[in-house]
Amino acid sequence: MSRHPPYPTTPDGRYFVVRGRLWRSSDPALAPALRERLVHELMEARRRVGLARKAGDTEGEKTARAAVDAAKRALGERGPVWWSDGAPDLNRRMVANTPYAAWYAALGALEAT
Repeated sequence: MSRHPPYPTTPDGRYFVVRGRLWRSSDPALAPALRERLVHELMEARRRVGLARKAGDTEGEKTARAAVDAAKRALGERGPVWWSDGAPDLNRRMVANTPYAAWYAALGALEAT
């Protein structure tokens, strides 16, 4: 089962696409229990960001954002890439401006038929 069911995932599994932009997927080599723990930490940190913003707690927000970043790095969604073939990191790039452009365009053609 895909971790991002509503979003198309690139054939190599490195990215999923949201509104035409590539977002790096989590490292598939992570053990399921570790991935689950890290996702829980990420969601908790995101909740703390929202609470801190609502309370006007800039220091708390800064701390919570650092926790979000740490969780995303541990998941492999930020920081050094988790693949080893030397391919560049295309995270946050518009898919139309990447080597995945033809693949993504073909998806649209399939949906139109």
